[in-house]
Amino acid sequence: MSEPIFVQDAPPHPGVSQDALAEAIPPQRPEHRPHHHPVGVLPAIQSLLNVLIVALFLITFTVQPIRIPSSSMEPTLLVGDFLLLDRQAVSGDNTLWMPPTGIARGDIVVFHDPIDDPSVHLVKRVIGLPGDRIRLRDNTVYVNDLPLKEPYAVYRPSLHDGFRDDFPNLSTMDARVDPAWWIRLRNLVHDSQLTVPRGDFFVLGDNRNESADSRYWGFVPQNFIVGEPILVYFSWRQPDPAQPIARWERTFHVVH
Repeated sequence: MSEPIFVQDAPPHPGVSQDALAEAIPPQRPEHRPHHHPVGVLPAIQSLLNVLIVALFLITFTVQPIRIPSSSMEPTLLVGDFLLLDRQAVSGDNTLWMPPTGIARGDIVVFHDPIDDPSVHLVKRVIGLPGDRIRLRDNTVYVNDLPLKEPYAVYRPSLHDGFRDDFPNLSTMDARVDPAWWIRLRNLVHDSQLTVPRGDFFVLGDNRNESADSRYWGFVPQNFIVGEPILVYFSWRQPDPAQPIARWERTFHVVH
């Protein structure tokens, strides 16, 4: 009986040992598959809280939305304009975040109604600062005997009004004048000029013949001023109160 023949597998590469071949070919690494972390509820809540905190800070310390209710500031501000109000500019508090700029002649300010309802906000332009002497003659405002340049002011045609047009006029009474203001005027007018007391401001509407302002009810105390409008962020007109029409062209209109 012939002896069995054992056959040995030949190496895949003649002349190269299997050990050397194993060293030459690097071992294959398992395929890397990215691990997707599911978005949890907690990160979403944290992001929302961050947005709310920033918005609350802006509304409380920096800006506040205000809506224009009357035509007294036309054409600068229109009925239906929604304003962002800079509260810090007139706060008088010098903070690290936004140093106040103070109130200057020509600024538009929003303030609490000083006569009837403090919860109501009014919007006018500052004309007289504390210590200024004010008078109006022939559609011109004089401050400290000098005519004030007012490119923003309009005088729409109307019948002559001695109290309104020749202010201060102690010989002509107007039914719209606050009685307490009428009495106080007599102690503040000298040489046909009204002197603005310390801590108060004299304000007028840009629509001069259709504005109830300091001529009719007096000064605005500094602590009544809420802020200064900086931007119209939305506007609509209401020919029909049930169907307001947006004025898109006034969106992001800078107030000055």
